[in-house]
Amino acid sequence: MKLLAFAIAALVACGPGEPPAAGPRPVAEPAAPVARTPPALVSAPDAELATKLDGAIDAWASKDGVGAVVMIARDGKLVYQHAAGFADREAKVAMRTDTQFRLASMTKPIVSAAALALVEQRVLSLDDPVTKWLPQFRPKLADGREPVITVRHLITHTSGLGYTFLEEDGGPLHKAGVSDGLAEPGLALDENLERLASVPLLYEPGTKWRYSLAVDVLGAVIAKAGGGTLPEVVRRLVTQPLGMTDTAFVITDRERLAWPYVVDKDKRTVRMTEPYDRKRGGRTIRYSPARIFDARSFPSGGAGLAGTARDYLEFCEALRTGGANILRPDTVRAMTENQVGALTGDPGEGFGYGVGVVVDPVAAKSAWGKGAYSWDGIYGTSFWIDPEARLSVVILTNVAGGPSPGDAVEKALYGH
Repeated sequence: MKLLAFAIAALVACGPGEPPAAGPRPVAEPAAPVARTPPALVSAPDAELATKLDGAIDAWASKDGVGAVVMIARDGKLVYQHAAGFADREAKVAMRTDTQFRLASMTKPIVSAAALALVEQRVLSLDDPVTKWLPQFRPKLADGREPVITVRHLITHTSGLGYTFLEEDGGPLHKAGVSDGLAEPGLALDENLERLASVPLLYEPGTKWRYSLAVDVLGAVIAKAGGGTLPEVVRRLVTQPLGMTDTAFVITDRERLAWPYVVDKDKRTVRMTEPYDRKRGGRTIRYSPARIFDARSFPSGGAGLAGTARDYLEFCEALRTGGANILRPDTVRAMTENQVGALTGDPGEGFGYGVGVVVDPVAAKSAWGKGAYSWDGIYGTSFWIDPEARLSVVILTNVAGGPSPGDAVEKALYGH
């Protein structure tokens, strides 16, 4: 299951669906967070897995001269890591296991975890109206009514908000100049929120599921509730406790960051320019490779982080093992269970708090086990966690819109 593709394809024609049969699972709200040490990720190379994967990943990378880093943990051990191809094809800079990548939407699970940590601390509630924290953020429905949007609506993508790249060129978000957090370097968050709030909501909050800028709004809520900027709060609650020192909203060491590429309309893998517009039918995705270097750019809660495969694997393993010292096990359980009923409209698939969830592997046609969860990034990154198989998998590539080594990795791990 490739969830970014699932999000884009399913959302364009997403219908109202049916509301969940039962209310969402509550997040545990203890009086104080419980400090626990993150599990040590011990290196234990699996030679058989390397034999199956090294050649396949190298062959994938050599085809177009792009690159990838793949890391796999099983039972809490780092059983596989491999870097292939080029971080910068034209400069002949080889990919390394500590290369940084633009994570794009893989930012969302990390920011969602920060929000849930604030819920645990009783600083924030999922049922808080967004206006409690952002009084000026008051988007209206097409009929002029102003509905209540809650934090829960934001973290589950049921808020009624949209994404500029998912609407037709010239649509309301385009006309308002709304940024998806992928481009427009230097744009301030308050300005983008004002633009977003000026556009009518697509539906009554809580009645549909549509992938959206909701997590950018959530990022602004987190900053207010957490008493700092979004980068400061995410660092304090998630990345610092897990030792994710190579994950940040602004990158200063350009040498370590992979240059992004894209498969264009002619099926060629080309180097992204600044900016780069990728056409998809009547829609356009605008990328700005330089945005990650510009500290004036608003920290996008939905798309703003860059990081390494090892850092992200630490985050995955923290979730898989019950939250480490960032979240309680009950909170992780709620985060990774379906919270939206059938609203995604895709058989066997649901959505939790920041991650896509496999509800029924047969219906979803997924090799992953029931309860597996994941998300992708529009620059060419992905991860999944399969609790049944005791696996965490991170696949970071520097090419958008094309194939990835994911199929080979899945075949090696699941045998089909």
